Amino acid sequence: MSNPYFEFKQFRLDQQECSMKVGTDGVLLGAWFPVGAGCSVLDIGTGTGLIALMAAQRGAGSVTAVEIDAAAAAQAERNALNSPWTGMVKVICADIARFESDCLFDRIVCNPPYFRNSLRCPDEGRSTARHGDALSYETLVECSVRLLADGGSLSVVLPYDGVEEFLKCAQTYGLYMIRRTDVVTVPGKNPKRTLLTLSNGYQPPVIDVLQMNDSDGKASSDYINLVREFYLKY
Repeated sequence: MSNPYFEFKQFRLDQQECSMKVGTDGVLLGAWFPVGAGCSVLDIGTGTGLIALMAAQRGAGSVTAVEIDAAAAAQAERNALNSPWTGMVKVICADIARFESDCLFDRIVCNPPYFRNSLRCPDEGRSTARHGDALSYETLVECSVRLLADGGSLSVVLPYDGVEEFLKCAQTYGLYMIRRTDVVTVPGKNPKRTLLTLSNGYQPPVIDVLQMNDSDGKASSDYINLVREFYLKY
């Protein structure tokens, strides 16, 4: 049975009502994407509220967290209210395709569903959180373009083999890749995940690799430096 909560250095996430629990993908994205002091952040598919609260801890001015699942949205709202950033993080239960905002966002971030062709889980909530038919790449990109301020950015974490499809979709909507980090678990292995940041303003992209573990299996210094402000063990 999954742990009913996950403790970080500055906040705790209850996750009993969330189909997708706290995981490495979300932590990586939340620690990696460019927040910027005082910027406005939109977290699409917030789940437990993980990335939204990480953004608040990193200095965002305001965070709007949208979640389609009512139970998960309610839990994310409780997590936000119990955090040090009460009032800074606003949770809204909505389908992002129908979400409207009075303001545009400097940063949009999403850990999207990515099991696009696999068998669906009997748990409908978990299937919604995991399968791309609930939030397709095109829908995510289209909504992001609609809600993104000039010069703003969209950041996502994707399976390595889904990156080219996503980039092709993004390009058709006028989003340009400005940073890419391929994530490998140990030296010599192929990447399993990729972190991407795209913008509606072109700039030369920065491309690098994050190696999570050294050859001895211990966490690498680059990985520790990325997540040390969040994980208790570092």
